[in-house]
Amino acid sequence: MTLQRGSVAMPGLLSVLGLLALTLFSVRAAGCSGSDSGLPVISMSVDGHSVRAEVAGTVATRARGLMYRRTMAKNSGMLFVYEDPEPLSFWMKNTYLPLTIAFIDKAGVIVHLEDMQPLTTTSHPSPKAVPYALEMNQGWFAAKGIEVGAKVTIELPPELQPEAR
Repeated sequence: MTLQRGSVAMPGLLSVLGLLALTLFSVRAAGCSGSDSGLPVISMSVDGHSVRAEVAGTVATRARGLMYRRTMAKNSGMLFVYEDPEPLSFWMKNTYLPLTIAFIDKAGVIVHLEDMQPLTTTSHPSPKAVPYALEMNQGWFAAKGIEVGAKVTIELPPELQPEAR
């Protein structure tokens, strides 16, 4: 095989760069951005407080969650999105950050809040079937006076809808 230089390789490179630029523009135009983890990020509201949330909407991203992270920015979290409400359960294996999880029903109401300790395999189940869970730095909800019954506003662009199971 002979490697050629010049005009043959350049159009291919330009096509790839153009496709990448178009993809980034599409994601930004849809109201979300990316994170260092590569996950899409949305802005959402929890009882009137702004949150920057990474979206875990696939089986793989939900399974990894916030594992191996050492820090998370103030007013940032991870939103786990499921296609249909279902009983959820989370643990903190390989997760170094102390977190509080909010289980959120289809109407956008927090139905349960629970603190979770790092590096444990204790199960933290939802009290009923829900389509969303939001993990925040431990104490964030309490510091904002957010309790069960608080309203959460989630607007997912179509491309961030969870994959079918």
